[in-house]
Amino acid sequence: MTAVRSLILRTAGTNCEAETARAFELAGARPDTFHLHRILAEPAQLDEFGILVFPGGFSYGDDVAAGRVWATEIRHALSEALGAFVARGGLVLGVCNGFQVLVETGLLDGSFGTEKTRDVALYANASGKYECRWVSLESQKTVCPWLQENEIWPCPIAHAEGRFVVKDQAVLDRLYANGQVALRYVTESGGEASYPDCPNGAVDQIAGISDTTGRVLGLMPHPERNLTPWNHPRWTRLGERSEGEGLLFYRRMVEVAQTAVSGPTEAQATTAH
Repeated sequence: MTAVRSLILRTAGTNCEAETARAFELAGARPDTFHLHRILAEPAQLDEFGILVFPGGFSYGDDVAAGRVWATEIRHALSEALGAFVARGGLVLGVCNGFQVLVETGLLDGSFGTEKTRDVALYANASGKYECRWVSLESQKTVCPWLQENEIWPCPIAHAEGRFVVKDQAVLDRLYANGQVALRYVTESGGEASYPDCPNGAVDQIAGISDTTGRVLGLMPHPERNLTPWNHPRWTRLGERSEGEGLLFYRRMVEVAQTAVSGPTEAQATTAH
């Protein structure tokens, strides 16, 4: 079976592209890292990939708002190609700043490519400060095909604007009804989280959501920073582990992409070039 190709985009201020590429490489994909301008110059290149990733960092310094400038570029120059990519079965992942980008584009709440006003957002942490620590996530009953309900994921977080909020209760109810709530902050044992286990004050302790198809997922924590048994700061107390839990996250995503995407495989793309 040929390897799924994953495209990791970067722009000024991103800083997690190398870890993300490593995650996909270990998970069995063939990762490529492109500057945004390269894909904007030729959007048809998206057809060569099964996975598109917006990694973490501080795109354009988050000077206007976290992820907003990058998202504006995507909406204005890549909306048609990106919409087609998802429609044909491509998977999209946004981590931390990448989650902020996906929220700002409207890809997650259904406002992408429409005149509809966004009804979800990521605001400044309730603590009023940058938060950097390890947390635990729990997979929810979700349409995201590479997550299984009730699994616990230890992950580090590193953000100042990660507090997920919704317009009103009706929006929150809709997200749950559609299976879009993918990950919630919990305690290490899986209990209800308050600060600091929920590091940012997110509504209902939500750490990540997907679009209605489950093929576009955004989350604030960084699974790409938990790939080996030794990434966790308390690895000596966790018992024997052959890999970091984050690697399973990426491996499953690659497996889903292997069967879900109708675009060219690595071998076909190589032949075409």
